Amino acid sequence: MAPTETYARDDDAKLEATRARLSNILRRHEDLKERLSRDSDKLIFERLQKEFEAARAAQTEEISIDDDEWNDGLLATIREKVHMEADRKAMANQVNVPADLPFQSRTTYRIRNKVIYCLDGARIGIQYETFFAGEPCEIFHCVLESKSFLEKMIVIEHTLPFFLPIRELESDLLSSNSIKFIDHLEEILQAYIDRREQVRLIKELYGNQIGELFHSLPYNMIEFVLEDFECKVTISIRYSDLLQTLPSQARVLAWPLRSAKRISTRSSSASAAQPVPFHLSYAEEALKTLCLPEAYADIVLELPHALKRIFSSRDSD
Repeated sequence: MAPTETYARDDDAKLEATRARLSNILRRHEDLKERLSRDSDKLIFERLQKEFEAARAAQTEEISIDDDEWNDGLLATIREKVHMEADRKAMANQVNVPADLPFQSRTTYRIRNKVIYCLDGARIGIQYETFFAGEPCEIFHCVLESKSFLEKMIVIEHTLPFFLPIRELESDLLSSNSIKFIDHLEEILQAYIDRREQVRLIKELYGNQIGELFHSLPYNMIEFVLEDFECKVTISIRYSDLLQTLPSQARVLAWPLRSAKRISTRSSSASAAQPVPFHLSYAEEALKTLCLPEAYADIVLELPHALKRIFSSRDSD
């Protein structure tokens, strides 16, 4: 047996072993993610969902707020309302008056895709509604509280995914710019849902063409492999910011298969047994300018022509 063939088989065996270990790690990762996202988190979600639904049922009006009207003054008014209601109930208890006397008004406020509720116990509840392709997706909750109207608010409960940086944002923004904190959570949640649903859609539409697909929990790192072509194509995309729905970085490599008739090599030495990958720049540009399902369709449509041009160019060298 020729030495180059031995090296190639050894490398293939090592690569397959690495893939098997990685696949096992990813399966364990998915199991862990599922355990972390159920049980206590689901109990919190169900309880808050019921409380928010009760608050909606008890509301006397819902006011739609324009961006210009959503400001510190309105938030201060909402904070004042929940503290006044908490004080009223406390005083009623002291003089043996039923504490469940009706609110003069129970107003909720809708700003874009979030609804703000006045909750019992001097708490403010924000319900975030997310969408993809115009259709509603998940609902998330965040509950803010302060001991008095003059003290800073804190996040006491939420149903946001644990891997999103809500505590970092709370520390950086909530006390200094509460409006920005509330709006920033909305943007991060919507971007997360957008990235996640794009991945779900390509798996649903093109799952038979995708050999392997890996992603981080916030879907800000995504990698997948196309194997149904003359080359094995590896696609890696990165989002430098959790607010992004289009990648900031994209890397697409085509690896000629060993069984292919035309394999480009750089020398006749032992290393020549290793296929030399090449960039697919058109694919990288598509990924950075189109949503993932559209970019995928463009890549696959153009791929045979791109490979033909590359092979023809290399054959002529």
